Amino acid sequence: MGPTEIRGLPAHALLVHVVVVVVPLAAALAVCSAVWPTARRRLGAATPVVALVGLVSVPLTTHAGEWLEARVPSSPLVRRHAELGDALLPWVLALFVLAAGLWLLQRRHAPAAERLDGQERPGARRPVPTAIMITIAVLTIVTAVGSVIQVVRIGESGAKAVWSDSFDSGASDRPGT
Repeated sequence: MGPTEIRGLPAHALLVHVVVVVVPLAAALAVCSAVWPTARRRLGAATPVVALVGLVSVPLTTHAGEWLEARVPSSPLVRRHAELGDALLPWVLALFVLAAGLWLLQRRHAPAAERLDGQERPGARRPVPTAIMITIAVLTIVTAVGSVIQVVRIGESGAKAVWSDSFDSGASDRPGT
């Protein structure tokens, strides 16, 4: 499905950085687009494109992680990290759907500024009702926060799986000791 090694290194250790950067960036862009119409217009297709990169990177990283999991000693920490990693895809998929939906709404519906004195100009489209935009904004915020929290939880569990029992925090800081 994707690379498992890159120049002799486990691909998971490298691909994870894409997820750690792109998913929170997509979440921030989606929230800005959901709550700020000017940002939605200015960001345009960038928001769903960044969310799509995040969406594609998650299964690539998960696949590489499963490959790596089969090659490291099994432990409760490694298993917990894998379980958390498997739970990220639905969050990022929802984030992409909402980001793409916001972009499509922006393209299909003219802003309220196109309405003059309560009269629609010929060819002008009606704005999206406020209740719908509030609902989309709330869903986007919840999904963005959930995505970022999940990325943090996965990262923390991965760091614990890699670094627990790997160093002595009580060792002397003096060189040569």
